[in-house]
Amino acid sequence: MTDLTSTEQARFNMIEQQIRPWDVLDTNVLDLLKRVKREQFVPPAYAGLAFSDTELPLGQGQTMLSPKLEARLFQACGIKASDRVLEIGTGSAYMAALLGFTAAQVVSVECVAQFANSAQTALHTALLDNVQVVHGNGFEQGVALAGQRGWDVIALSGSVAAAAIRSELLNTLTIGGRLIGIFGDEKMSPMMQAQRISRVSVDQWDTAILFDCNAPALSGLSEAQSRSFVF
Repeated sequence: MTDLTSTEQARFNMIEQQIRPWDVLDTNVLDLLKRVKREQFVPPAYAGLAFSDTELPLGQGQTMLSPKLEARLFQACGIKASDRVLEIGTGSAYMAALLGFTAAQVVSVECVAQFANSAQTALHTALLDNVQVVHGNGFEQGVALAGQRGWDVIALSGSVAAAAIRSELLNTLTIGGRLIGIFGDEKMSPMMQAQRISRVSVDQWDTAILFDCNAPALSGLSEAQSRSFVF
């Protein structure tokens, strides 16, 4: 039987010793991290490491980002209750859950069918009926599913080799919308940068460097697609 006291103590330690010291200070974010059960989105084989300051293997060459990195990226999204959000790279679905508890609608695209299916099940168990998981290429689906309204937030749950995003995807952002991602190439340098690209007007974007970090490359993005990205 799970010792709930130990679990909650581990969650408290994760927030206070890992996440808060890494400049995640928004009280709404911290409160949400207490409520969303991270352990429910961790592969069973790694349940004992759910609150550890490390990436966890998901299989198929993918990993679950460390708690502090996911929390800081989520904070950087600045989600509003009315936001329509696109996540590229569902993975464990933990980030999708955080987004779902705060945004009006979330579409999360995952390139591995196995993960897309398990993610939808996990989100259903968490009673998040405003999160839809789609199997496919996140960049292509992000453009195809934007609709006339577009996206208020686009979150990349993995790094992109080039510090750039295709104009087609940027054009799906609403005015005032923002894309949050980690940019860099681990083959060139282990240090990457989290950035926020905000749409200021119809044809103007503003890029802000948020913090240095490192993350695995986003899966399902071909080398040819990476080269085609332009501001």
